[in-house]
Amino acid sequence: MSTADTATVAPQSLLAFDFGTKRVGVATGSRFTGRAEPLKSIHAEGDARFTAIEKLVREWQPDALVIGVPFHPDGAEHEITQRARRFGRQLKGRFRLPVFEVDERYTSVEAESQGARDLDSAAAALILEQYFQEHP
Repeated sequence: MSTADTATVAPQSLLAFDFGTKRVGVATGSRFTGRAEPLKSIHAEGDARFTAIEKLVREWQPDALVIGVPFHPDGAEHEITQRARRFGRQLKGRFRLPVFEVDERYTSVEAESQGARDLDSAAAALILEQYFQEHP
């Protein structure tokens, strides 16, 4: 299925990312269940980060990717907003999959309040569940 085809058909299997400069949380989920499952946090930067992501993409074979894009509480952008968007463009270029953005304000705080052991992957799962809610 080409990228053009996936724009008209809702992706069924997705990987989600909670971008950070030091770590990236990863979660997987299915539109069928509408639920997300934390996978892991990638503690790498640069090419090593994308090598780890490539392994997950090969293993899970998602139809699309979702990234959390952070904003200030008032909705204003900040430095990490632009870095997260750049990360999304890099994902799209490397893996040739559709990439969807989700406003991820407070996902790490929510993951922490739920007692998550791996905050980054738990935040990625919350990002993906938010995507499912916004795109039924």
